[in-house]
Amino acid sequence: MAAHAATPAPLTTLAAVDALSNEQASHSLPVDFPATVVYSRGAEKLQFVQDGNEALFVQSPGVFQPGDRVVVKGRTQNSYRTIVVADSMKLVRHEPRPGPAPATFSELITGSLDCRLVTIEGRVRSADLFVTPGVPANTSRMELVTDGGRFEVNIDTTNETALRRLLDAEVAVTGAVAGKFNDKMQLTGVVLYVSGLEDVRVQRPAADAPGSLPLTSMNRILDRYHVNDLSSRVRVEGTITYYRPGIAAVLQSGSESLWVETNTRTPLQVGDKAFATGFPDEHDRVLLLEDGEITDEHAAGVATPVVARWDQLAYWSDNQPTGHQNDLVSVDAQMVTEVREPFQDEFVLDSGGHLFSAILYHSAGSDLPPLPSFTAGSTLRVTGICAIVDLNTINPPGTVPFEILLRSLGDVERVSGPPLLGTRNQMIVGGALLLIAMLAVGWGWWQEMRVHRQSAVMAQLEQRRSSILESISTGRPLAEILEQIAEMMASTLGADCWFEVAGGARLGPQPANVASLLVVSQPLSGQGGAALGTIFVALHHGPKADKSQYQAIQIGARLAVVAIETHRLYSDLTYRSEFDALTGIHNRFSLSRALNEQIRRAREDATVFGLIYLDVDHFKQVNDRYGHQAGDAYLQEIAARVKHQLRPGDMLARLGGDEFAAIIPRVRTRAEVEEIMRRLEICFESPFKVEGQTLHGSASIGIALYPLDGITDDELLSAADDGMYGAKRKKGQRRDMQPHPS
Repeated sequence: MAAHAATPAPLTTLAAVDALSNEQASHSLPVDFPATVVYSRGAEKLQFVQDGNEALFVQSPGVFQPGDRVVVKGRTQNSYRTIVVADSMKLVRHEPRPGPAPATFSELITGSLDCRLVTIEGRVRSADLFVTPGVPANTSRMELVTDGGRFEVNIDTTNETALRRLLDAEVAVTGAVAGKFNDKMQLTGVVLYVSGLEDVRVQRPAADAPGSLPLTSMNRILDRYHVNDLSSRVRVEGTITYYRPGIAAVLQSGSESLWVETNTRTPLQVGDKAFATGFPDEHDRVLLLEDGEITDEHAAGVATPVVARWDQLAYWSDNQPTGHQNDLVSVDAQMVTEVREPFQDEFVLDSGGHLFSAILYHSAGSDLPPLPSFTAGSTLRVTGICAIVDLNTINPPGTVPFEILLRSLGDVERVSGPPLLGTRNQMIVGGALLLIAMLAVGWGWWQEMRVHRQSAVMAQLEQRRSSILESISTGRPLAEILEQIAEMMASTLGADCWFEVAGGARLGPQPANVASLLVVSQPLSGQGGAALGTIFVALHHGPKADKSQYQAIQIGARLAVVAIETHRLYSDLTYRSEFDALTGIHNRFSLSRALNEQIRRAREDATVFGLIYLDVDHFKQVNDRYGHQAGDAYLQEIAARVKHQLRPGDMLARLGGDEFAAIIPRVRTRAEVEEIMRRLEICFESPFKVEGQTLHGSASIGIALYPLDGITDDELLSAADDGMYGAKRKKGQRRDMQPHPS
């Protein structure tokens, strides 16, 4: 009899849960313990509970109040520290909230007070509402500076007037401590979750209200600059895996890697062992050393690239150290294009329909080796540093955009060339697979044809079939191929032949006296039994078709099936390569091709055209609050509205995430493009109905005009993007990443 492992007994104290290692917590151990809620925001599943000096984060959608005594039942999960995913949280009673522990920044940043209710003193540097338009919320953010560093306060209030009064005040804030992490579960920052303004005690008001400060000349703002940074220099050891003189280097030691900002231009050898000293810092959840000094030991180090797929490099988890930020990696992908620019070489790569770039930075004017000429579609192996390029998109678990930082052109190797038959490689591969399958099925017939070559019917089919297969493989129009098959059948059998394509046209001549003829029909069935149409043959003699005629009709039908399915496969692949799967509008690469073509035409005709860049405001908060399904529906509605406001001939594309762009041909002045931009802004004024919710959206929009703002696609996109960010800054929006609790 097989033995079954006994179900472990639940952990009955918070201390027992807190004592688990992350490896132990990953086994989803049962828990059943009492604790007191110190912070709760049920709509976002933010729950911090404490029992004595032990505290942890619980993921539960329940709504509780600080001071609620609860019994938590659920299972453990690994994260930066153990967390609990609750099946239930039962209210036992309400009691006074535990007293907060006094805290310093050093205690917060080392994680020793993680999840605890603490009080810490600091000066308020910023205070902003954090509200998604149209979405009920009660959250604001403050940034406090204290001895040792800065930290974020996430406070449940929308009292903007009270928040503004706190600017520059010295306060004592009470809240639950949470951490910010990078993709390797390393602590990169701290956030304090505060239940309300009552937990912010003003110890010394600001000397002057911000609105009453005297005006300072813009060129004199540094007169008031003062920093007292007591950070200690640290020293690390590793292998140099990347170096840009005067900019940065990357050191790697085993599975750990570190970005080192440096001003040195001393030659350093990639692959050498080195020591680096500098001052610890973090930017957008990336740990780094500032003001780095690097000593090359001139001895070989150890740094083997991690062989990875696109999904492994792009994946960001909130409870698994799976990331590869700053790691030396190697990935295979198909090349889309390569570009040499004054300061960089860029290879745009495609991995299973996902695009990313491999970039080699260089000094302008330096002698550069020729850019390798790789054929589009070639499989390349690129090796370099994995760098996440937009940390604002992080919404774990999920994927984030990244790029590969190359060290030299030698980091790009050709693994294999493009598929044999050129630019239509995807269609041809699919068609070839269909052909092979169909020809394999028909192998017996082919053998029989060779044996009975004396049959005139078989001989004629043998001669003409190869030309039809060639037409299929080279992507000739479907109607032309089916007419070619009908003609082959008519010539071979001495009979009229025609096709009726499912949901399409009738192709081939149908005789007027069809009712008096023997008509043989053969359904055209594709893979999985899909009905593709029917082939008809009107025989002019005999009461029924003979064996050779039936064989000929079967061969014609199979050729037609291959032609139809190959055409549909190619059409589907073409559509997927040019259109965004979510919104149905053009995608980034479709826009890039159209933009370059528009530039070519405008240059030839000496005409003007416009480019509009649109970024949806606060989109991430929609995903955070209502989930990605609601976010997708929101983007679909936005695309439909924006497209409706454009003119016939204008082209709208989704660049990715919440960013869109539109090419506006046939304009003469900037005012015409600005008028379209205003229409797009107005179309956001009506509420959006998404997944049963009402959202009041908005967008930040920038424009560019050819040739006034640029004469290349990069210049135009950059100008329009700058205009969009200018509009966003005027709205006073913040695009920093929302922290995730520990």
